[in-house]
Amino acid sequence: MNKLYIFIVTLLIMLPLHAAVGCDLNDPNRDVKRLFPTSTGFKTYYRSIAKDGGKDLLGKIEKRLGDKFVGLFETVDVPYTLYEIYRDNRIIGYIHGVNQKGRYGGLQLFLAFDTGGTILSTYIQRISGKNSRSFRDGAFTDQFKGLTLKDFDSWSIKTRSGTGKLAGIKNPAPADEDFYNIMRGLKKNLVLMNHFGYWNPR
Repeated sequence: MNKLYIFIVTLLIMLPLHAAVGCDLNDPNRDVKRLFPTSTGFKTYYRSIAKDGGKDLLGKIEKRLGDKFVGLFETVDVPYTLYEIYRDNRIIGYIHGVNQKGRYGGLQLFLAFDTGGTILSTYIQRISGKNSRSFRDGAFTDQFKGLTLKDFDSWSIKTRSGTGKLAGIKNPAPADEDFYNIMRGLKKNLVLMNHFGYWNPR
């Protein structure tokens, strides 16, 4: 009876962990300093669609994303971790990551932003598959420097294409579906940050 009780309690404890999957930097102190070399510190905040606006907010996010939220990584109660970056007492930027379903498993996609929402750098913390090195390489990730949500508004998840600056993004592995998963994840990252209110819509 005691073993059964322990088993049931363990299951109940584990259920919430599987219900909402967040995305955190593996080593915040190291990664923040690498992405913002002049930073002197950071603060960590947690946001969620459920707490910030629920179904109404989810609808707005899905509309701007151009796709529905589905699966374990995109439930309404998923916690989103935001790193607010400081130089002395001044905010100089943000780091925000999202989980995204990939071809070979989960992707973890981080963006470093300035205070106006412009991408400073892209960090793919987790990716699997034979082309993972190509997707992590600066030749690919540097293509997103200087882009904003306004640029990503032209990227259609349905047609897998974009206009303007997004039309020029080069896929380092044309036969690999993860290029499109990464593009969706990066757009989702920008849309979420915008709706969480960290800068004015751009």
